[in-house]
Amino acid sequence: MFDDLLEANRHYRSTFSDPGVSGRAAKGLAVVTCIDSRIDPLAVFGLRIGDAKIIRNAGARITDDALRSLVIAVNLLNVNRVSLLHHTNCAMAGVSDDDLRAHIAAASGADAGGLELFTMSDQRAAAGADIERLRACPLVPAALEVGAFLFDVHTGEVSPLLADV
Repeated sequence: MFDDLLEANRHYRSTFSDPGVSGRAAKGLAVVTCIDSRIDPLAVFGLRIGDAKIIRNAGARITDDALRSLVIAVNLLNVNRVSLLHHTNCAMAGVSDDDLRAHIAAASGADAGGLELFTMSDQRAAAGADIERLRACPLVPAALEVGAFLFDVHTGEVSPLLADV
């Protein structure tokens, strides 16, 4: 079932060379972005392996787990700025949790009622709320720089999502 992946890895490792970078974020950056496979967060910002910590979830939201990862990143892994990277044509935008739960229940045949999905009717407002949630965390330094951006999946352009970025 995974033979294609293992074969691709055999090719990868034949040309692989250890980049010799540490596990800390060399550019002091963490990027919280969506699971959408059209986004290559390192390439989008002109970064290389070792430059940033990448945290992905559906919708690029500051969920409990994203917050946990950011707390570790800012306290242990050299992160002093965070980029929330939303994108156009996101399946989590413009839909409600209830609508998405109904779709998931129909597809899976199971009740999705207890699942918090973090959908958003307005990506700018969601990013603002997520930044507030991040700033409210006592385990995150007040001096942490946070920006919110929108990646256009058709043009590759990144633009500020919030006016103060």
